[in-house]
Parts: sequence; C-alpha cells; structure tokens
Amino acid sequence: FPKLDLFDFVVAENGALLYDPAAQTETPLAGAASPELFEALKARGARPLSMGRCIVATREPYQIAALEEIRRLGLELEIIFNKGAVMVLPSGVNKASGLRVALDGLRLSPHNVIGVGDAENDHAFLSYCGCSAAVANALPALRDRTHLVMQHPRGRGVAELIDMIIAGDGALMPVERHSAIVGRRGDEEIGIPAFGKTVLIAGRSGIGKSTAATALTEDMAEKGFQFCIFDPEGDYRELQNSVCVGDINSPPVQEEIFSLLNDARANVVINTLAIPIPQRPVFFTKVMPQIVAARARLCRPHWLIVDEAHHILPSGREDLVSALPYDFGATILITVHPETVSVPALKTVEIMVAIGPHAAEAVERFCRKTGRTAPTGMQPPGDDEVLFWRVDQGEPFAIHVRKPRQEHKRHTRKYAQGALSAEESFYFRGPKSKLNLRAQNTTIFLQIAEGVDDATWEHHLRKGEYSQWFRNCIKDPELADEVAEVERESTLDTKESRKRIAEAVNRRYTAPANAPDESA
Repeated sequence: FPKLDLFDFVVAENGALLYDPAAQTETPLAGAASPELFEALKARGARPLSMGRCIVATREPYQIAALEEIRRLGLELEIIFNKGAVMVLPSGVNKASGLRVALDGLRLSPHNVIGVGDAENDHAFLSYCGCSAAVANALPALRDRTHLVMQHPRGRGVAELIDMIIAGDGALMPVERHSAIVGRRGDEEIGIPAFGKTVLIAGRSGIGKSTAATALTEDMAEKGFQFCIFDPEGDYRELQNSVCVGDINSPPVQEEIFSLLNDARANVVINTLAIPIPQRPVFFTKVMPQIVAARARLCRPHWLIVDEAHHILPSGREDLVSALPYDFGATILITVHPETVSVPALKTVEIMVAIGPHAAEAVERFCRKTGRTAPTGMQPPGDDEVLFWRVDQGEPFAIHVRKPRQEHKRHTRKYAQGALSAEESFYFRGPKSKLNLRAQNTTIFLQIAEGVDDATWEHHLRKGEYSQWFRNCIKDPELADEVAEVERESTLDTKESRKRIAEAVNRRYTAPANAPDESA
C-alpha cells in the first residue's frame, strides 16, 4: 500500500506490530516470531510460508501441522484464521490488543472508533470499537454481529463507510451501546445517549438527584465512558472511579484538571467549594472552552455533569453565559430550581428526569421558563421512581430509577465550613422576627446558637425548626432525629437543650482545629 503516510499508526501483523509512518519506526507488541516453528513448517512443506517480526503465516490446510509443531516445540502460541490464511501469534495478541496501544498513543477512546472488517480475525477488534461495520463480502458470522453492513464489498465497502461517517458522524453510533442507564420501565432499560445534547435532572433538595447521578457515573465507568463533574458543593468528593481536583480550602487548578483528562481512562470531579458562589460561573466560563476544545480534538470527556447548575449557569448572568458554546455535547444539568438556570442552557435540554413527589411541578417550571406547553395529566412518581421525559416527544412516564452500588457519602466539611445558599441557610429570627442572623453552615449555626438570647433559642426549639433544618437542608436524618428528641423534651432548660444539640452537631461536623484535610 503506497499511502501509509495518510495514517497516524498502522497496526500490522494482526496486532503484533505498531508502525509509525511519520517517524518510520516499528514497535513490536509481542515476542519475536519463532524461527524453530518456521523451519519446522518449511520442512513439512507448508506453502506459502512467511515470518514477520512476531508472526508466522501460512494457509489452510497447514493449520494442523502448525498446531502439531507448536505442541512439539512447547510454545505458547495460538492460531488465528483469516479467510483461509493461518496466522500463528503469541497468546492474547490480536487486532484489538494492537488497536488499544494505538489509541493510547492517540489519546482516543475506543467508543469514538468505527471499525470495519470481513473475516474471523476481525471479531475481537470490532467488539472493542464503539461502532462496528462489515463489508458486503464479510463472513456471515461477522455480518451478524456488526452494527452496520455495507452494500459494497472490499475497498468499495470501506469507501461507502467513509462517506457515511462524513455525512452522519456520531449518528452512526448504536444508541444501545452508548447510553447511560437511568432505570427501567418494565423489562425495558431507559437510558440517555452519549451522543445527544443535554439532560436535565431536577427536583427538590435531599430527594435523590445526587444519588441518581452517582448511579449514572457507575454505568459510565463500567462502559468506559469518561466523565467530568462540576461539583460546586463537594457532593462527589469521594465518588468512586474518579479523581477530585480542589477542596474546601483550595480551588481547582486548571492545569491539573486537563492533565488528568488527557488520560482517556481518568474521570475528574472539579470541586469548587473554595470558590465564592458569585465567582463559580466565571470559573466555569474559563474551563468550559477548554473542555469544548478537548471534545473537538479527542471526542471526550464523553459526559459533562454540572451539579447545582443554578450556581454555574445562573439566570440573569447573560454577560457570562452568552459567551458559552451551548452545543458542547452530552451534558447533564442537575438543579433544584430549573427556573433559575440560564434559558440558553435550558433550551438545549432534550431529556428531563424529574425527581420526587413534586416532579410534575419541576417539569411545569422548566416548560414555563423555556416557553413550552407543559404536558398534562402528569402523576407523581412512586417510591424508587422518577418521571422521564423526552422533551417535545410524547408525555413524561415513570421509571424505576437505578440505584448506585456505592453509598452516597456525606461531606461533613461542606456543611461544617462551606457556604449554603441563602434559601438553605438557617435564620435565627426569634419572636416577632426581631433578628435576622444567618447561619450558612453548622459551625456558624453553633456560634450563633451559643450567643442568641434564650427567647430566640426557645422560639425555634419549640417549633421544631432546628431538626427541620438538619433534615431538609443539611440532609442528615440521623442528626435531625436526635435533635427532634431534644425539641420534644419540654422539661429541659435552655442551657441543657443548647448543650445537647451542640454535642450532637459537634460529633458529626466539627473537626479539631489541627485535623488533616479529609480531601488530602
């Protein structure tokens, strides 16, 4: 073939050799071919017969002689067929193993590769590719297992496939292979495609948005899809299958983020707790163009997940969000309040997942914000269910949501030292709302609780508002239950009730001053 300079790499000898046309260098990916085997087959009259860097090749019917000589010589080799060709290679070496090395060199994911073949030795590498094709003259067993079958044979079939890639690109990729599974509707798996646009997960606080997202990341990791999470509140700091950049004390460093993302097998959580809320959209607009550029160059990260999207893409900050390229590929936006997210971002949403007993209300708020007519007759989802809606394609329907295997861990430093939003903070107002003291985390809560007058403390205590805050905003039902017991004990004096609630909070959220940072 006279045009090897068209290619970045050539995987030769059925996966045993990598050739770089630009550098004109060969890299063996297996042990050297056995000259003893070559001479033994030559002596037995095998014709044709050749020996490469790693391969010994002949044709049928000499596979029987090859197997006998492999056994006699005690070699760890295997025989691979290619439409009558007989190839002898080290065990485990095939086109898939060679392609894996080539893709690592190119920093590409196999999910973004279309493979085309025609014979027995193509099964492994076509299974490795994100989309597989067979030319018209391919063996029936191969055609039956590929996603696409060309109308033309041989080189004409390859040219036909190239034309299809130019015209359709990601639309060729099989949806069933490139979807992250949200849940089930009966026996049907319901997923979101990695080659779509935007998914919106919405619902009130503490009812499973982060849990649903965690389950999605598990499915992505199992399938080899790279994901990147913007995590304003530190909810994914201990997420499995990922590396976290940034913590409550240190903002994330862009160089570190993209150094990690350069590896197709690395998933990254960008923790922005150390960045003040008003500055988080600014940080996003600095990082996002680099992610878009990486996707244009390397087609990954496959998934971008933006938690607390109303912090990152807020409505009313058109000066920032208008500069963003909203066609940035598969993205999951997670928010409590869809109506507080930028309209240009919401208009890219193709799928909505609404969570909790007020799921229908979340759909309606999304529709009002984007100028759509809301679906009618929506019923609240049941236990372990969510509403799933392909926007503008039929009605929302309930599905049983997939549960993560890992526990969604609590992040004590977030609630002890972070800054909750104004609506999630606790306000010591007291009788007749004479005060307006805001506690945006548990540390400040304890400081104010220690200093407020007895009347203010008792006012909130007897109304059960402390346990409500711990349950609904801090999202700690165990602490809420313990505090609720204190609230119900009417015989406790003010000093004792303060002490017991402070002890309950301190056990969970206040670390010693010299304690190491948990995120280190």
